[in-house]
Amino acid sequence: MGIEPIETERLLLHAVLPAEYELLAVDRADPRLWVDRGFANPFGHLVEDAGPLPYRIPKIRTNPEQAPYLLRLAVLKQTMSIIGSSGFHAMPDNHGMIEVGMGIEPAFRGRGFAQEMLHGMWGWVINQPGVRTLRYTVTPDNAPSQAIIRKLGFHYSGQQMDDEDGPEDIFEMSVDEYRKKFVTE
Repeated sequence: MGIEPIETERLLLHAVLPAEYELLAVDRADPRLWVDRGFANPFGHLVEDAGPLPYRIPKIRTNPEQAPYLLRLAVLKQTMSIIGSSGFHAMPDNHGMIEVGMGIEPAFRGRGFAQEMLHGMWGWVINQPGVRTLRYTVTPDNAPSQAIIRKLGFHYSGQQMDDEDGPEDIFEMSVDEYRKKFVTE
């Protein structure tokens, strides 16, 4: 299964492939990971902290066609090193809503990579079938993420309770509004 990476100014967002999920399920530091992809994981992204992997692995096992959506590794073009990851929690729901999540390695925070990664993911997904609403959820005390999503003009639409993270603020924007604000033809 060949899935083209999403390219941004400084990043390549490579989809984790179904066979790679199987290696990650056994050993997140497996030395066979990424060697044939042309990038490396010197910062151990998703090794100590599994991030979304416990939720994504069962989804891929059920439907491998979800791979382009569920998890993409943020590879810094300059060094070809993984510096974070992003992915959608699931395929678009029956209302066309799709929710994104992300993580950046501490050494790379505060340099605009999160916003660049979000725009890469959203710029790709708005062209996928059935997507009408972009969603981003964040805990109220995560000031950097709160600042990013507010700066981008996403609308606060309530709060939800996450089993792991507790209360999360919900921010949304329609695909049409996103296109008007951020897509230049």
